[in-house]
Amino acid sequence: MLDMQSLSIQNRMKQRLYLNAVIKKLFAASTLVGLIVLAVLLYRVVRDSIGWLNWSFLTSTLSGDPSIAGIIGAIAGTFWLMAIVGPFTMIIGVSTAIYLELYAGKSFFSRLLQTNIANLAGVPSIVFGLLGLTLFVRLMGMGSSVLAGGLTLSLLVLPIVIVSSQEAIRSVPGDIIEASYGMGAGKWQTIQRIVLPAALPGILTGMILSLSRAIGETAPLIALGIPALLIPVPSSPMDSFTALPVQIYYWTIDAVLTADYFYLASATIVVLLLILLLLNSAAVIIRNKFDRRY
Repeated sequence: MLDMQSLSIQNRMKQRLYLNAVIKKLFAASTLVGLIVLAVLLYRVVRDSIGWLNWSFLTSTLSGDPSIAGIIGAIAGTFWLMAIVGPFTMIIGVSTAIYLELYAGKSFFSRLLQTNIANLAGVPSIVFGLLGLTLFVRLMGMGSSVLAGGLTLSLLVLPIVIVSSQEAIRSVPGDIIEASYGMGAGKWQTIQRIVLPAALPGILTGMILSLSRAIGETAPLIALGIPALLIPVPSSPMDSFTALPVQIYYWTIDAVLTADYFYLASATIVVLLLILLLLNSAAVIIRNKFDRRY
């Protein structure tokens, strides 16, 4: 009887080990497929940009002639957008997270807000574009300006910042907060000197994710009517503009008629990826610095 039980246990162990090995290989294959596709895409984009990505391309303005067209206006428009999206989402998102976690309590109103914020994170980006078109472009009369585009993208990524900031605040040990209260500090003093510094690495992570999404969004800007015409380089938040994702979109469409626009789009994709990499690297360095400090 014992031999039969021992044999049955050994068989189950072999089946589990075999299943574990199969699942491990399946996950590894899935990861490998993703990496291969990414490598092929990067190779194609970089290959097609050779000969087109140069200093003249980076510093020239848009032109109807592909041989002399540049993206300095699109680069400036992208940085103008990030200059609006970053501070707006940081201030509103972190303030909302502080209120929900430390002031609102467990009321019905706070649970309703939490549910709506979680649902907003899954809303298609084109819906936010239509919201920005109605609210900022038509109702507030901003037109197809940098400010309208920046505020629309801020609404798009705001749920990401709020949720990540809430998680960062929840990760702060309660003993530290209680010790601060025990030493006579008020609630706002505790938030300002204890909670926020300790949660800052997680908050910056949310900002990285939000900016990474915002910088590559195309649908909301197209819904706002952002042009890809020969417009000047924007110099203020109220100027008309174009951005790198929008320019890539329109050049990809124009490539059906003129093949050279396909190579311009590839060169612009490389520039967008490099900017995204630089922004993320800078944010990660800042986050790690604060992480070591606190």
